[in-house]
Amino acid sequence: MAHHKSAQKRIRQDAKKRLHNRYYKKSTRTVIAKVRSMEDKDEAEKQLPRLFSMIDRLAKRNLFHPNKAANLKSGLAKHVQSLG
Repeated sequence: MAHHKSAQKRIRQDAKKRLHNRYYKKSTRTVIAKVRSMEDKDEAEKQLPRLFSMIDRLAKRNLFHPNKAANLKSGLAKHVQSLG
């Protein structure tokens, strides 16, 4: 266990940030799964801008690597375009 006050504070802050990050990453993964399972193209297209915004936000905060974000967005856009 940490002995310095500053180390104890850092541990508290990290735990709080970890919960915050987990919430946003999980929310994004849930929406990604929802869009991938959609059959209706119009509904999926409505969800895309919101989803892209979520992915960009995670990339900006270094929760997703920028390349992962780009690959996700590209794959999702292709998937939605392929819906009939």
